[in-house]
Amino acid sequence: MKQTLLSLLDAIHSANPELVFEVFFWDGVQTKFGEGEPHFRVRVKSDAALRRLLAAGSLGFADGYIGGDIEVEGDLGALLRLGVDPRFQARRMSWGARLQVLRHALLTRNTMRGARRNIHHHYDLGNDFYKLWLDKSMTYSCAYFETPEDSLEQAQAQKHDHVCRKLRLKPGETLVDIGCGWGGMLIHAAQHYGVRGVGCTLSDQQVAYAQERIRELGLDEQIEVRNQDYRKLKGTFDKFVSIGMFEHVGRRYIPGFMRKTQGLLKPGGVGLLHSIGIEHVKWTGGWVNKYIFPGGYLPRLSEIAGSLSSAGLVTHDVENLRLHYALTLEEWARRFEKHVEDVEAMFDEAFVRKWRLFLNGAAVGFRYGHLRLYQALFANGLEADIPLTRRYMYPEPSPLESSAEPLETA
Repeated sequence: MKQTLLSLLDAIHSANPELVFEVFFWDGVQTKFGEGEPHFRVRVKSDAALRRLLAAGSLGFADGYIGGDIEVEGDLGALLRLGVDPRFQARRMSWGARLQVLRHALLTRNTMRGARRNIHHHYDLGNDFYKLWLDKSMTYSCAYFETPEDSLEQAQAQKHDHVCRKLRLKPGETLVDIGCGWGGMLIHAAQHYGVRGVGCTLSDQQVAYAQERIRELGLDEQIEVRNQDYRKLKGTFDKFVSIGMFEHVGRRYIPGFMRKTQGLLKPGGVGLLHSIGIEHVKWTGGWVNKYIFPGGYLPRLSEIAGSLSSAGLVTHDVENLRLHYALTLEEWARRFEKHVEDVEAMFDEAFVRKWRLFLNGAAVGFRYGHLRLYQALFANGLEADIPLTRRYMYPEPSPLESSAEPLETA
């Protein structure tokens, strides 16, 4: 069993020779890969942990790491880069592990009751927990960096504004925000673009925070946040947005979500779907669904575009913000580490390990793996007022507009 793991690591290391690391086993056997100071050391503390790792892949590693049967010293992100290597991804899980994943998926389906339970599992951990490492607007989705040096607060405000410009929001328009979280997008749109809006979420903690924040800002006559399943929303709106919620819909519920989206948008209305997606590999959930996002499903771009089309929604623009999410997650991970003692006091050591693995693993997945972040702009029908070019999405003048010298024509 040890030789199986070492052979796999040797093959992966050959494709990543810049990574130097050591592996220690419970019986004293140890192996070093590469020359120089190790970026990390892995300690597999029992035969059972090794067997689970080989049988269940990333799920087995997560079980061992969270439970303390696998220890990592040094750069966890560097280790996780090995996990996105095609050689590791190509390993088939054992039948037992696959049955465990299937059973968990069946128990966490996003029915009306199941969706609320799934959202509660993740988002109702407490506002005090999320305040430790999110930005001041409590925005828990991919930021938008003009430069890698932008602060998280600046990048999240830029993300909200990027979305508002894509939607071409105007004063007095109505906006519906599905999965509005702590209300950051609605608040930005109301303050800077003068819209009237409704948002919904199934998180009790998010609703309480958002409603209080809206009252503090004097926006309660302009926007509201409801504790309501999107399937229960009624009415029609000029504009639609959903940021970081589509991942919670679940594969079997995607067609219904799109039909609901089409029903909420007025004819000619414009919407934006901001969602994590996956490329090249099929989403199985694995350890992320077990520990972090029960009921979650990451679609391929073809699934997003196809489901929009099937619902009568016309896709106009798709942008991939993959590296923006890598930067966002790396900053979240840094902030999380600054407050590890506070987090452990709120929960326990296993919780710290779980979230450390989640934040670092996701960052690696976006920077080196198959994770993508798509923003899809669409309209309800063909008569939408969408400009011919993308220039309206960006505030700076084009080089042609700013040039002092007239261009010569043929």
